[in-house]
Amino acid sequence: MRKAYLAMIKAFPGGWDAMAAALGYTRMALENRIYERRGQSMSADTALMMQKLSNTTFYAEEVANQSDGIFIPIPEFTGVSDMALLDAYTEMVSDEGKFATDFREALKDGKVTQAEFEKLRKDLRQQQAHEMELLARIESLIVKI
Repeated sequence: MRKAYLAMIKAFPGGWDAMAAALGYTRMALENRIYERRGQSMSADTALMMQKLSNTTFYAEEVANQSDGIFIPIPEFTGVSDMALLDAYTEMVSDEGKFATDFREALKDGKVTQAEFEKLRKDLRQQQAHEMELLARIESLIVKI
């Protein structure tokens, strides 16, 4: 988690002092929480506030990573064109084809290496990201009654 906290501080204009002030802490109080000194630790609420202030997703990504998951940001769309929907769908189908090809290649020898597994995981995560993007685009078309 500490790596995510430090990345958010680095991304925030003014760094440590500015982030501490924005959170209502002294720099020392923020450092104590991040480095877990003097019995202090970072709360999830404070970490989420740091993420919002730094306009990043580092905390969410790290939580997902430590949970053996993936953080997929859902973009906002308004008035999506038919071409944009077709492009999103085509990307998703292309990802499925890439996974199928890589999966077939990985299974050729009847074993899966760690490198092959990582490639397959990356393929599936990319596919999931495109699926969520397509879903968000379709959701933006819901007619409000």
